[in-house]
Amino acid sequence: MTGSIAATLPRLHCPPAGLSARPDPARGPDPTPGLDPTASPDPTPCPDPAPSPGAAIAMSAEQAHYLGSVLRRRPGEQVRLFNAGWGEWRAEIVSLDKRGGTWRALERLRPPAAEPGPTLLFALLKRDATDLLVRMATELGVSSLQPVLTARTNAARVNLERLRAIATEAAEQSERLSVPAVAAPARLDLLLGAWPPGEPLLAAVERLATPVRDENPVAVPGARPGSLLIGPEGGFTPAELDALRACPFVTLISLGSRILRAETAAVAGLVSLQAARERWGVGPQATAPEASPDSAGR
Repeated sequence: MTGSIAATLPRLHCPPAGLSARPDPARGPDPTPGLDPTASPDPTPCPDPAPSPGAAIAMSAEQAHYLGSVLRRRPGEQVRLFNAGWGEWRAEIVSLDKRGGTWRALERLRPPAAEPGPTLLFALLKRDATDLLVRMATELGVSSLQPVLTARTNAARVNLERLRAIATEAAEQSERLSVPAVAAPARLDLLLGAWPPGEPLLAAVERLATPVRDENPVAVPGARPGSLLIGPEGGFTPAELDALRACPFVTLISLGSRILRAETAAVAGLVSLQAARERWGVGPQATAPEASPDSAGR
């Protein structure tokens, strides 16, 4: 199968062993602690080890439901399976019912590759705005998402399983190999108190004269992707700004002269940070698909 044809197959994330591929949005709050901004997403392949051509791969009930009821796929049809440990594989549906099913691995389309990205910390927004922010941030390559509770946060609770499902769908659509981690909401003061001292944090603040630019060494922290903090609608309070200024690892930055909605500010900040890093040669590198045996020489 040529690469152009394989690219038309639906993509599904195969999550780490023991985790659900399609989280149940009806589940309650998640006790996940705050994220480590230096951690990597998708740390464990599923199953372990990665498959070989012809190997059978078990399909969960959630994956079977998504394939059969949402995508309307049937045995004999093909999909692409991916995660950070495997890379991406072309696979055939062997069996499919409400209890689960089986895939057969056919060929590896892309090898595993590092996908370093920034951590995005953002003040929780209303549901639709938060959903949109998670989707766009995933498409823009963040490695992790940390909701933050501030004095002016618009919401105090969030359905983490829903956000993780949105991040998974966005990773599938955007050709990523990894799915960003999504942590439980945490208070800004607690996050600052537990922050690794050597990890730089850029905090976007309105009406400052220090934009993200490639002259700013903090915007391109060596080989590290960095972290970006976006405040709530209405901005940080004076006390929160004082707390940020008191942290030696925090650099306050501006995203321009206009007042942006929080979700727009997140996109603007991520794009600016990514552009600055790529100018310094430390941005993510594209991974070319592996040539399949039947497409060699074409």
